[in-house]
Amino acid sequence: MIHFKKIYQKFFILFFVLFSVFVGIFLLLEIKKTEIEIQKILLVQALKISHLKNRSITLMLVGDIMLDRGVEYMVEKEGKSDYKFPFLKIADYLKEADILFGNLEGPISNKGAKVGSIYSFRNSPQAIEGLIFAGFDILSVANNHIFDYGREAMEDTFGRLRDVSIEYVGGGFSENETYSPKIQEINKTKIAFLAYTNLGSEFWAAKGDRSGVAWLDEEKLKESIKTAKNQADLVIVSFHYGEEYHLEPTNFQISISRAAIDAGADLVIGHHPHVIQRIEKYKNGYIAYSLGNFVFDQGFSEETMKGLILKVLVENGKIKKIIPIEIGINKLFQPELLKALLRNPEN
Repeated sequence: MIHFKKIYQKFFILFFVLFSVFVGIFLLLEIKKTEIEIQKILLVQALKISHLKNRSITLMLVGDIMLDRGVEYMVEKEGKSDYKFPFLKIADYLKEADILFGNLEGPISNKGAKVGSIYSFRNSPQAIEGLIFAGFDILSVANNHIFDYGREAMEDTFGRLRDVSIEYVGGGFSENETYSPKIQEINKTKIAFLAYTNLGSEFWAAKGDRSGVAWLDEEKLKESIKTAKNQADLVIVSFHYGEEYHLEPTNFQISISRAAIDAGADLVIGHHPHVIQRIEKYKNGYIAYSLGNFVFDQGFSEETMKGLILKVLVENGKIKKIIPIEIGINKLFQPELLKALLRNPEN
């Protein structure tokens, strides 16, 4: 009986030791397995971050957008008053852009009184629905039509765009806001936008706490580009300048655009001539002097019924490639894709 008891005790001790060893090995394996899983997760996250930083970012920039006058007439007549109508034939393509930029000709408002010429625009408040549908992220308001219905309509426009999360640049409620870069961040890449005009009246320029537009002054331009360079990877400058219907840029367009590149801008895009002007490579940057019309009712010439979408591919915080995409504006004033222009920017 005693002998059996000793055997039982030894067996129990041996079992306990073996069980403890087994549990220890199991726990060690689980800990190792957990460590491996954590390493895998960290590796996947690192690869995702690397992929995001290296993934090509697509920017699309277009020219003049006017949703009043003949465009409004077509929206009401053919589009059943739905402001998606002007963008129906182009919206799917535009949605491929990570950032979509354009120039808004005139306020979006039902306020104010006309102070401009007979060629004055005031886009319906419902027009903003079309801009949302098309996917616009940021719009230049630095142009000769934003003040057509006075300061009240202009400020109303800023508020309406802000309410639907469309950024505006080249205008603001104060001088500081107006001349500050507006930054869009995509996949860890920061892209700064600035916008200026020298058309209209200098009285429209923002000053102190007075709202207005960014008036084109070379010293202010250089200061703003320097500020933008310190905040972003890329700097894009929009100019509303030049002569209407001229197929070649003026000497001023050339000199101020190149001055912007010399100051540190990576890309300059222009509008106001209502026709396409040339694209050139200048030093380390690119200049598209005029992207022409995008949505407009100037059906009196073939040139004014065309425009460009400037497609810009960005990798690692730098412009890898620019692709001019030609659009045509049909008789209902809707932009449609025509072709990618194969010509390279002039050196």
